[in-house]
Amino acid sequence: MNIRKLLYGLLASVSVLFIIYALADNFIIDPGAKEFLSHKTGLKRELNVPVWLNVMYIHVAFACIATAAGLLNFSRRIFEKNRTFHRINGYVYMVSVLLVVMTSGYMAPYATGGKITGIGFNALNIIWLLITVTALVQIKKKRIIRHRNWMIRSYAFCFTNLLIHLITALVHRGFGFDYATGYTVGVYGSIILLLTIPSFIIGALGTNKRSTT
Repeated sequence: MNIRKLLYGLLASVSVLFIIYALADNFIIDPGAKEFLSHKTGLKRELNVPVWLNVMYIHVAFACIATAAGLLNFSRRIFEKNRTFHRINGYVYMVSVLLVVMTSGYMAPYATGGKITGIGFNALNIIWLLITVTALVQIKKKRIIRHRNWMIRSYAFCFTNLLIHLITALVHRGFGFDYATGYTVGVYGSIILLLTIPSFIIGALGTNKRSTT
């Protein structure tokens, strides 16, 4: 099987499952985020739960939109059949990323694990935004391969929450650290992985072939 088709099939499966899980968990199973909020102890700022929840809903919704939009724009078939859709959908992705970053910025001071975790979240937001803007600049300059590669780097950040919770579970349940410590490790660990994994994907796809996927 073509490596691009294999990677896209894997990406599509993970993305769809992630979107379904995120929407179900945050809007159906635990819309009040009771389990997650139970770990927010010792906050230095008073948490206005209703406001925080509304911001969280916006955050999750646009994270899912960004994930779906990015997935569609990695499809060669869609790109070849409807480039106008590809372009418009690209802007949908950009706007969604901006809204995810803005809402994350609001929630950062209330992050589980305290100030050090909040700093990590702000670093994630800045890095993601810079990478996404770089991808936009590259396509404006008609640098298709560079645009594709920067979009791969940007799209990886759609799975920030997934990586954070996987690492948190490993550190908390696997190694016995308290949840807050595990969450902090998850945030910084995800930064390392999100900056590293795309390089392997880009290498597997190759840089000398003009492809949209």
